[in-house]
Amino acid sequence: MADSSFDIVSKVDRQEVDNALNQAAKEVAQRYDFKGVGASIAWSGDNVVIKANTAERVLAVLDVFESKLVRRGVSLKNIDFGEKEPQASGKEYVLSGPTKEGIDQENARKISKIIRDEGPKGIKAQIQGDELRVTGKSRDDLQAVIALLKGKDLPVALQFTNYR
Repeated sequence: MADSSFDIVSKVDRQEVDNALNQAAKEVAQRYDFKGVGASIAWSGDNVVIKANTAERVLAVLDVFESKLVRRGVSLKNIDFGEKEPQASGKEYVLSGPTKEGIDQENARKISKIIRDEGPKGIKAQIQGDELRVTGKSRDDLQAVIALLKGKDLPVALQFTNYR
């Protein structure tokens, strides 16, 4: 019997992020506490840019945006706002964060080490670019690896694809 396998990837659904951003922009435009403070949220290339006239308002808009992302099932790990400290830019404060896709080499090594150390025997994890391919003889062992990784608090959002 051939080996079973699956891929571990970290992808962000750009359409869902866009929908969440549009919902947040609409709410910011309509809410009374955001009137007259120049609060806005928009795309700038692959970055989400939040602007307002005070740092507290920027963080309030970020909170609205994060709640919309969670409601749409997008992991907050997919958008990196750093230490969430708005930068003063003239008379307004700006917070910018890029969307993150793919698993970097450092995190791929961590995941591979977790699979080697804590996973069932006979399971192999190969790093292939920005994703991992996990192979093994038994599908039950592969499902145990998926359960193991879902239980860990990793710095990247993981999806499991191509399960065969």
